[in-house]
Amino acid sequence: MKLKERIQRFLHDEKLKRKLYVIIFESDTPTGKLFDVILIGCILVSVLLVIIESLKLPSYLTTPFVVLEYLFTAFFTFEYLTRIYCSPHPRKYVLSFFGIVDLLATLPLYIGLLFPGARYLLIIRAFRLIRVFRVFKLFNFLNEGERLLTALRESSKKIAVFFLFVVILVTSIGTLMYMIEGTHPGSQFNNIPNSIYWAIVTMTTVGYGDITPVTGLGKFLSACVMLIGYTIIAVPTGIVSASMMKDYKRRKDKECPNCHRSGHEDNAEFCKYCGSSLNSPETKDEAKDDI
Repeated sequence: MKLKERIQRFLHDEKLKRKLYVIIFESDTPTGKLFDVILIGCILVSVLLVIIESLKLPSYLTTPFVVLEYLFTAFFTFEYLTRIYCSPHPRKYVLSFFGIVDLLATLPLYIGLLFPGARYLLIIRAFRLIRVFRVFKLFNFLNEGERLLTALRESSKKIAVFFLFVVILVTSIGTLMYMIEGTHPGSQFNNIPNSIYWAIVTMTTVGYGDITPVTGLGKFLSACVMLIGYTIIAVPTGIVSASMMKDYKRRKDKECPNCHRSGHEDNAEFCKYCGSSLNSPETKDEAKDDI
């Protein structure tokens, strides 16, 4: 009975949960920052161990590597369970991006007990290094990434149309190459799927060389496909760049009426340089006039 009471007291110890939460989830305190730095160091070392282990090291190094891997896995498992314990919303954390990555970082070794090859999935721990953005407060990089995602989202329909055009183009070229090379004795273009694969590899300028035409007409078509690939490969970049420039111009046009500096977000209400309101009386009057 006493053991059960102790467990119940431990599970509902809000003071302990708060202390652990500050250390594990927050990096503004010295202990929180120290914990995150230690965690990132363990992640780096464990990923490095997996990479080195794949080099087929001498047998006398096998045992130390296995012991270290078990220690790291035990640490990450304990850390994951502690995060669930002290989280105000455990379910939300478990289903979040970081929660799923934290879980996947601990599972491969346990799965490897049944399926040995799965141990190398421990490399997924590298994804946990994303926490470095939180530790060193590099949110500016995250903002730039958000702008890139916004540009991709705005140009997604154009990219989808372009992708559909490329699919139709490589299918047509692959079929045409099959008609040219398919009747040649010993040709590698023995079916349309292989020919489409060749068209994709050639148009993307990868050029594996595992399938090559032998007839003069086939070589001519290959040259044309290569040139077409060079002309269209920059189209998606141009679409996204245009969206990013549009977003940049939109932010540049939003000028502070006090310090006359630009570069504010669309939903910004105050200047990020001087703190003045961006919705000045003049701006509101102009907006009314426009209406």
